Amino acid sequence: MAEQTARLLLLTAAVGLAWGSQGDREPVYRDCVLQCEERNCSGDALKHFRSLQPIYMSLAGWTCRDDCKYECMWFTVGLYLQEGHRVPQFHGKWPFSRFLFIQEPASAVASLLNGLASLVMLCRYRASVPASSPMYHTCMAFAWVSLNAWFWSTVFHTRDTDLTEKMDYFCASAVILYSVYLCCVRTVGLQHPSVASAFGVLLLLLLSAHISYLSLVRFDYGYNMMANVAIGLVNLAWWLAWCLRNRRRLPHTRRCVVVVLLLQALSLLELLDFPPLFWVLDAHAIWHISTIPLHILFFRFLEDDSLYLLKESEAKFKLD
Repeated sequence: MAEQTARLLLLTAAVGLAWGSQGDREPVYRDCVLQCEERNCSGDALKHFRSLQPIYMSLAGWTCRDDCKYECMWFTVGLYLQEGHRVPQFHGKWPFSRFLFIQEPASAVASLLNGLASLVMLCRYRASVPASSPMYHTCMAFAWVSLNAWFWSTVFHTRDTDLTEKMDYFCASAVILYSVYLCCVRTVGLQHPSVASAFGVLLLLLLSAHISYLSLVRFDYGYNMMANVAIGLVNLAWWLAWCLRNRRRLPHTRRCVVVVLLLQALSLLELLDFPPLFWVLDAHAIWHISTIPLHILFFRFLEDDSLYLLKESEAKFKLD
């Protein structure tokens, strides 16, 4: 839900074009990269580099040029710190200390833990909620869409490439849109299935058009941000309005309200954009860590709500 919106906001603000940040605009950085490539990334020198490169680095797609950028980044950071200047960003990112082949260790681990939390709650939901519950299949699909998004978030923070960046963006957008669909099914679709089906088709077309534009026309970070923020606000407002309207009749909606409000509050962490502590832990990683328990709360809400709907449908069946 809102965690995907906030993550997209940070990514949109952080990701710049090539040579677009202060650090990678520095002549000393550019010269360092150029000399490193000329020295290490061709002919026998390249063969020597590959012979020394750990197998896990080559399997993860780290190239000689990537290694030059990494080493020159730290060389430039060292010069900045010696002169008493603020740590610069490189290619839209803060400098992170690489662990094995993982580019942003804290964010990658936090994304993985979010995914594991979603997986655990998916298994719990499937074990405790019968498939005959009216919301069962819709909630299960939401769990898989979320799990897929956190998988690509983990991959993106592990290895930032054009493909992993796009998959992270697109899958996060899919979660936001599916959360809107989930809300539509719960608030309208149970009484009017055709309305929910038509709305689902509309959302699918919107997602397809969104991905097609960003993939085939232009990867516009500003447009991507505005589109996802708009849908995210609709999603939050819809869930919150429904929960508050039904809070007395459905006490379990309190969990949903807590999740929505906490996600909004925790998203403020994204504003604390600072160089990584110990070159590992930045505001984005802290925010990812803070969202882990919220998955448990939201899936507990879905579980309680699905069991309530099952009990309600069984009662109506007996009356009929």
